[in-house]
Amino acid sequence: MKFVKMIMGRKNTILRLAIITGVMLFMSSCKQIDVFEKNTVIPGYEWKSDFSVSGSFIIKDTLSPYSIYLVLRHTDAYKYNNIWLNIGLQPPGDSLSNQKVDIQLGDDANGWEGTGMNDIWELRKLLNGEPRRFKKPGEYRFTISQIMRDDPLLNVMSAGIRIEKRDPR
Repeated sequence: MKFVKMIMGRKNTILRLAIITGVMLFMSSCKQIDVFEKNTVIPGYEWKSDFSVSGSFIIKDTLSPYSIYLVLRHTDAYKYNNIWLNIGLQPPGDSLSNQKVDIQLGDDANGWEGTGMNDIWELRKLLNGEPRRFKKPGEYRFTISQIMRDDPLLNVMSAGIRIEKRDPR
């Protein structure tokens, strides 16, 4: 009986040490990244050309590069492989500058890009191809509007922007 208690005591001690070690390794490996993301639901999943997704974010660190992503959610019933958007960015104290972009959502051979579940697809697309530095600290405003021929553009569920701070290496 003493032998069984001794073995059980060792197992509990080893188990406790393994759990504590695992938790400490997990907590020490976690690194917080600075992320901003704002997505706006498109009313009725019918994106009218006069409806703009808009928002603002704060930049404090002008030395670090940032990745800027377009985040778009659509249904499987969306009838095109791409979407034309007008994306505007307004730095603090400056005027809004717009850029027309053609975002590929998929192709006939490979299907939709991004991640999907059932008939809903979400795509994060890096804008401007690489991380960039913001020149001024402060509040930046953004707008996104669709400039497709269809008005309203059906089966687009939401659109938004994601900003991720990168290591300044």
